[in-house]
Parts: sequence; structure tokens; C-alpha cells
Amino acid sequence: MNEGYSKVFVALDGTEQQDFVLARAIKVAANNGAKLYIGHVIDSTALESAGAYPVDLVNGLEEAFRNSIAEQVEEAQENPDVADVEIIVRAGRIRETLKDEMLDVIQPDLVMCGARGLSSIKYALLGSISTFLLRSTECDILVVK
Repeated sequence: MNEGYSKVFVALDGTEQQDFVLARAIKVAANNGAKLYIGHVIDSTALESAGAYPVDLVNGLEEAFRNSIAEQVEEAQENPDVADVEIIVRAGRIRETLKDEMLDVIQPDLVMCGARGLSSIKYALLGSISTFLLRSTECDILVVK
């Protein structure tokens, strides 16, 4: 059995907490000499209700996300203990896109995410990505608070 992790996937949601979650993921990847995958899903649910979503809007949201993490990504890329860094951005329904287009493809041995702290009403309606990850992945999950 391998003692550490070789593929660390961090799911970022664009909230103010993502900087802290990404910093922790970089540290975990460096401590394990692992490849770091940074995943972000642009939620298309609201865009789908409009009928179709403009490509320019999705491209703008992707660019904004990439800009928001650029400094930390550069730090991770310069860290000799991080094997490699890959950023994956997709538009779609969060759960399905995260699982089908990212986790099932990458097959990480650790998934990290933040705890958004939704209100009990929002949680009852929307559920939680961290709970979804716990139920639907076969690897270790680390929820950063």
C-alpha cells in the first residue's frame, strides 16, 4: 500500500474561502510529491434556464477564475515538491460535471474541497458538494474549514 498521495484534486468554488483551500491543497501535494489538479465547475444551471448560454459569458467566467488563482498556481508550479499542476475548468451542472468529467477521468487518490457553510434551508434544497463527494468517490476526501 502506498503511504502517500500521488494525485491530489482540489475542487474550488470561486468563494473567498478558495484561496485558503488551494493553499492547503498545494501544501498537501508538496508534502506528498503529488501532482495537483485544480478543478472548477462553472454552474450552468441558471444559464440553462435562459435556454442557451453565451460562450462569451462562460469564457469570461473561466478567465476570471483562472485570474483569481494565478498567483497561487505560479507558487505551486515553482515548488519543486509539487510534481505538476493542472487546471481543469468545465461548464455544467456541478455534481455531474465534477464526477463525470473530472474525478472519473483523473481518478485521484485524494479530493479536497471547502465547506461553504450553507444555511440549513439552502443545504436542505441544494445539498452539499462535500457530502456528494463523500458518497460518490472511492478515494479519501478532505474537507477544509
